[in-house]
Amino acid sequence: MMYKTFASPVKIISGEGSIQEVPAIVQSFEAERMMVFADPGVVEAGIVQKLEDHLKKAGLQYTIYSELVPEPPLDVGNKALQSLRDFQADFVIGIGGGSALDIAKAAAVLCKNEGNVEDYLNLTGKKELTHKGLPKVLIPTTAGTGAEVTDISVFSLEDTKDVITNVKLLADAAVVDPELTYSLPPHITASTGVDALTHALESFVSVNATPLTEALSLDAIQRISSNIRTAVWNGNDESARRNMAWGSLIAGLSFYNAGVGGVHALAYPLGGLYKIPHGVSNAALLPYVFDYIWPSCISKMARMADALDVKTEHLNKREAAIAAVKELKNIVEEVGIPTTLDQYGIEEKDIEYLAQNGIKQTRLLAPSPKPYTIDDVRERYQAAYHGELKSLTSL
Repeated sequence: MMYKTFASPVKIISGEGSIQEVPAIVQSFEAERMMVFADPGVVEAGIVQKLEDHLKKAGLQYTIYSELVPEPPLDVGNKALQSLRDFQADFVIGIGGGSALDIAKAAAVLCKNEGNVEDYLNLTGKKELTHKGLPKVLIPTTAGTGAEVTDISVFSLEDTKDVITNVKLLADAAVVDPELTYSLPPHITASTGVDALTHALESFVSVNATPLTEALSLDAIQRISSNIRTAVWNGNDESARRNMAWGSLIAGLSFYNAGVGGVHALAYPLGGLYKIPHGVSNAALLPYVFDYIWPSCISKMARMADALDVKTEHLNKREAAIAAVKELKNIVEEVGIPTTLDQYGIEEKDIEYLAQNGIKQTRLLAPSPKPYTIDDVRERYQAAYHGELKSLTSL
């Protein structure tokens, strides 16, 4: 018998206004010196000020560290780590998008372990984490990455990405306040939203899925797919924003436990080589990867079609699965994200280099319901370059 586990942060606090609970969380750890890792854009937008107001009111001592960038390279991670060590903090808060939360997680743990970020990378690191590090609370300001409920920190390398992943990186508390996403511009709402949808979709068809993760995935698929267009094009719709925040959180819990798959694996080289934002990279590959895997998970794809609100009453399972693939491309297009790789400045001659890097992402490819060879990976990039969905021609 194969046993399954389900892991999450010790505490998840969600709902409008939940950011006001952060001081109580900090005080429960009797912390005295906090470092807040914050996106520069989140600072500029005044969102961090909301957090500061609550910290000041509680009389808590803190410093803001905002020398962060999207898709952070190793040197950004190491600089943040050294700053945390120098400040001698006893608590870490991360607020922002996935990159800020990833830096906060990694720095909080590595500051009590020897070495730098590169020493603990999944593919090339040689050291093992031995110390839990500092307690941490993570506060997302996008509805997309799910980073607040995972133990993964992603870093950009020269031609791909790699991660630190260890249960020690899990937050002691995650605070998901939908109000913090209200001011997101359309393009970020779109890219992070498709990222969250991809988490839900890939975890649903994962070979590691369980009834628990499947239930979470389906709920997230329904919430995100039915609200993402409204959230992108009418950002003042609070109901849409709330459902996107919930969907991202739920999808994060699902994919952290069930894993993702080929979309994320092939997206990593796009981010590494071309610095394409993670959510956009996922969106550019999403329909083409599912165009490849659907024959291996037809029953699940048919259930996915229902969650996507595809009209399936007159379709058999095969037809419903293909209709779901088509709907994924529709969603990406309708939130304004280009659906062919040539629109990102990628040339066809680059596909071989992408494929050679994509096939190395064995951790991400392993949960796929359909295995990949190097030829399969190359063909997915070619399909994404040309915008071809072969399954649609078989209807």
